Amino acid sequence: EVQLVESGGGLVQAGGSLRLSCAASGVTFDDYAIGWFRQAPGKEREGVSCIGVGDGNTAYADSMKGRFTISSDNARNTVYLQMNNLKPEDTAVYYCAADYPFGACSRYFSGNDFDYWGQGTQVTVSS
Repeated sequence: EVQLVESGGGLVQAGGSLRLSCAASGVTFDDYAIGWFRQAPGKEREGVSCIGVGDGNTAYADSMKGRFTISSDNARNTVYLQMNNLKPEDTAVYYCAADYPFGACSRYFSGNDFDYWGQGTQVTVSS
């Protein structure tokens, strides 16, 4: 069974940076996608970014372009989300999810496409 564990969240001042990690276990194929999503209190879950682990394709929500960068270390089965120039509105619980197997990342990625979810990591950006 696929399991995902997020780490790297925390408290940071506006303008600061954090790097989130998503470690996947139970994956035996390289053809899958990892997505990052977030949910702030009282708001719906929104997509942040995704990456196709097999083909390297990436996608970002418009509000994250230029500030967030997703990458993968296939040898470690780990996907990273580098978040720069953080803003208070980025405060949320961040989740990673896997579309496995044979998943893909496209600009239209949605939480409904992902089958396995991590427990989430809190990111708090103070003003």
